[in-house]
Amino acid sequence: MDDALFSDDAPLLEVSDLSVTFSSEDGLVRAVRGVSFTLEPGRLLSVVGESGSGKSVTAMALLGLLPRSAQVAGSAKFRGMELLGRPDREMMAVRGAEIAMIFQDPMTSLNPVYSVGWQLVEAIQAHQEIDKDAAWDRAVHLLDTVGIPEARQRAAGYPHEFSGGMRQRVVIAMAMANDPDVIIADEPTTALDVTVQAQVLEALRTAQEVTHAAIILITHDLGVVAGLADDVMVMYAGKAVERGTVEDIFYWPRMPYTKGLLGSLPRLDASGDERLRPIPGVPPSLANMPPGCPFMPRCPISRPNCAEDEPVLRPVVGGGHLAACHYAEEVSPGDELFAPISSDAEVVE
Repeated sequence: MDDALFSDDAPLLEVSDLSVTFSSEDGLVRAVRGVSFTLEPGRLLSVVGESGSGKSVTAMALLGLLPRSAQVAGSAKFRGMELLGRPDREMMAVRGAEIAMIFQDPMTSLNPVYSVGWQLVEAIQAHQEIDKDAAWDRAVHLLDTVGIPEARQRAAGYPHEFSGGMRQRVVIAMAMANDPDVIIADEPTTALDVTVQAQVLEALRTAQEVTHAAIILITHDLGVVAGLADDVMVMYAGKAVERGTVEDIFYWPRMPYTKGLLGSLPRLDASGDERLRPIPGVPPSLANMPPGCPFMPRCPISRPNCAEDEPVLRPVVGGGHLAACHYAEEVSPGDELFAPISSDAEVVE
């Protein structure tokens, strides 16, 4: 990619009013609705929300990986260069070299008929003028960096010979291969047990330290976010509904939906008799969005005007971040907005 297309004065990644719409039998599905954010160098932005909130579609839109039928609008600039609408030939030079992607299922990124070392070599040589022996040494070094034991021997192995967690670490090594400026990790710990999750997250942290890349971490699990993220964007029904630093979101959430996500997490500092507080109901259909706030039917503090006017993402008065709630100023850290899980008085055998 021609460096003249980039600007040293521009933000690393600047997304403005991004919208993605799909056609379906039920009508137009507005999967992403006016999402905006800026990613600064070296920062880790976590995008959280329930399944179907638009997190992954947002990431795929940035890299031009959506089907041709998707209607994409808005702007996404990488170092000043517009990504949206750019020809696929030019986007191929961006993917992997400037912006790398780690997918949820590593087997979608790994070819089962080639060794993992061969695939790493291919990723390296696709963007670098380097001979095969040097690329192989680089591949072994990357595998060792992400914690693959006996990396030189394992480089000759095939994806099916690796566990799920080790395959994910191979994909992280592949994302590191060309020292990208941005790494997008889409649900990298889904379907892994807690111990393996920790190993994968440690490999992701290592990738950031080695490449100095900014990271977009997409997840539905706020527990994954706490010790890793710098900034958090909460999405609901295709829209960003809260955005701030990780401290803002965890210690003073101002959107009832965010309060609900946090209340549904088990806490290590809780006493043994405390119960989780899940969010009742289900998200709305993105093909038949009702007027007003999409969270209103599930919100314990909603009022009549919430059914008519959808709140915009705005600065919270007296706070340090943004929330899309008409009554964000009324939400306090100690508020318990959702009812705890009920328990039966006795167990019937």
